Amino acid sequence: MKDILLVLLIQLLYVPTFTLRTIFLVKGLKIKAAIFGFLETIVYVFGLSIVLTGDKEPIVMIVYAIGFAIGIIVGSVIEEKLAIGYTTFQVILPTKNTVLIKSLREQGYGVTVYEGEGIDSKRYQLSVLTTRKKEDELYFFIQEQEPRAFIVAYEPKAFRGGFILRSMKKRKNKKQSQ
Repeated sequence: MKDILLVLLIQLLYVPTFTLRTIFLVKGLKIKAAIFGFLETIVYVFGLSIVLTGDKEPIVMIVYAIGFAIGIIVGSVIEEKLAIGYTTFQVILPTKNTVLIKSLREQGYGVTVYEGEGIDSKRYQLSVLTTRKKEDELYFFIQEQEPRAFIVAYEPKAFRGGFILRSMKKRKNKKQSQ
């Protein structure tokens, strides 16, 4: 019974560590990825040694697999809470909603407006960059202000300069001083 609980605990440590290492690596955070890779390897080898050197009871192997599956869920929840990185919103509007644009800018978002041609009329595209932690808030704000908006969100690999970085720093400093 001790081995079963230990294997489950190890998997609940291993898989979220694996998940975070992968995320840090994809986001270019090499040092953090290496640290998590080191921890992941220690936990993995320890857990696998228990599974392979014990009595090889099928229940231990099943718990190992169940722990892996639960670990994926735990790792996903942790990643959602950390919300590392940025999201770019491409917002297509049927009209130039100046109230929405002004409100977004007043909230500290950098908003670039493009005019384009839709199938039957002009369309307006907003390009808005935000942190992943603010993604849901921004999405619901846009939907509230412009229910007809078509929104595409994607994660930029890299960016440099521009209004957004200065704005985010100001917003962060303002919240810390309150």
